[in-house]
Amino acid sequence: MPILGQNSPLRKLQLRASFKNVDHYEKPEYGLLPFDFARLQGGKTLIVNPAGEFRTIPTESLQSVVEGTLPTSSEIYRDLESIQAISNDVQLAGELVSNKVAAKQESLREFTGLHIFVTTLRCDHTCQYCQVSRRNTGEGSYDMSKEHAEKALSWVFKSPRKVVKIEFQGGESMLNFTLIKWVVLRAKELNKEHGKTIAFVIATNLTPLDEDILSFAEAHDLHFSTSLDGPESLHNANRPRPGKNSYQKAKEGILRIQERLGRERVSALMTTTQKSLSMPKEIVDEYLSLGLDGIFLRPLSPYGFAIKTKSFKKYDSREWLKFYQEGLDYVIELNRQGIPFYEYYAGLLLKKMLSNRGTHYVDLQNPSGTAIGAIVFNYNGKIYGSDEGRMLAEMDNEELCLGHLDADTYESVYSGEKLLSLLDISMQEGSPGCDQCAFRHWCGSDPAYHIAMQQDPVGHKTFSGFCSRNMGLMKIIIDKLENGDDFTKKLFRSWAWRR
Repeated sequence: MPILGQNSPLRKLQLRASFKNVDHYEKPEYGLLPFDFARLQGGKTLIVNPAGEFRTIPTESLQSVVEGTLPTSSEIYRDLESIQAISNDVQLAGELVSNKVAAKQESLREFTGLHIFVTTLRCDHTCQYCQVSRRNTGEGSYDMSKEHAEKALSWVFKSPRKVVKIEFQGGESMLNFTLIKWVVLRAKELNKEHGKTIAFVIATNLTPLDEDILSFAEAHDLHFSTSLDGPESLHNANRPRPGKNSYQKAKEGILRIQERLGRERVSALMTTTQKSLSMPKEIVDEYLSLGLDGIFLRPLSPYGFAIKTKSFKKYDSREWLKFYQEGLDYVIELNRQGIPFYEYYAGLLLKKMLSNRGTHYVDLQNPSGTAIGAIVFNYNGKIYGSDEGRMLAEMDNEELCLGHLDADTYESVYSGEKLLSLLDISMQEGSPGCDQCAFRHWCGSDPAYHIAMQQDPVGHKTFSGFCSRNMGLMKIIIDKLENGDDFTKKLFRSWAWRR
């Protein structure tokens, strides 16, 4: 008889040795539900349920959690049970998590809310990081026509969403203010039949602002969004124009709008350049000095002149995260001193991390916010599912063009294979590199970024600046929620529920 045969004494001994004592197979006191995890610094592990609720536990406890041997009387058990990562009633806990996920995805049912009209590509600034490859002010062939604006308006009123926003962009959008006036008046006329709530926003550098524009904005409740990169020297360096007075024009415009229409009628966005990295406090102070209630510490995007002038490559995610953390720490300190001030990027993430609401911010959508979060009607009638999509087009890449107002209908674009395929591949649950990432529940999918940087809409997430930047942001926020003082934790909770 062979010593290792099926009935050999050695084989029987091996079989007996492979069985455990019956106590080893006793049913654990709780069951596991789906969760993702990631190891953090300081010996902690992040546990996140499908609804984005999270806890941190000592890494050494993870094995006992998974094996079902965690004492049910322990604080760790209570923490994980509170987010339905484990439970002694798996079915009930699973139903509760499903309801939470549905609530977070309510924005998908609401559908497209933001409709962007690119009134012109003309602009009087020559920003080195311009993402839309602006054109000279005299080139009228880059203006949107009334015919295309009329067709775009019909799409606004086909959206099932009751509250919609029409945003005018450029170039410098107000160089075609005649069209802006026409769209506002026409939209209000059409809305008599549809009964939607419509908000109007003009994205502008404020240089063309005059009394006629202010009067029209006052009469029709228009809001303004402008660019403010920081103190005068920085802003003028980042955003040059003839006369070298772009900062003065922006400041005067902000103050005029605040005085005439109210502080809430104008907001500002900054873009981080290499020159900005050493000035986070000075940039925040500039916003405070102009009576603005918050700041969006925003990185540079890889489109248009930002690529052509290589501005995008002058700093990496690590350098930007250092800049961001210094800026965020300063904002927290201002609030501690009794000066209310808000950082929008952290606020968006905190909404996803701490509240039961999602966010309409397109860059943090899953699936991608392409077309279902925002739709863009370019000056020439072409249709894009995001502002970044039309920025790619200005780089001679039409991969994200969904159609044309002269040739396509609302129904053919929204049910078309191109958009549906794009949304399909942007689902994080099936996207390589995202599917097992614990941070994906608060992140988004950005096909345009990965096309620009890796020539692929999914991209290789290990080498993605979008991923490393967002993951770094989330780790900063988690660290402050876990290790910050009571004031910081309370402040962050208030940001999570801020409207």
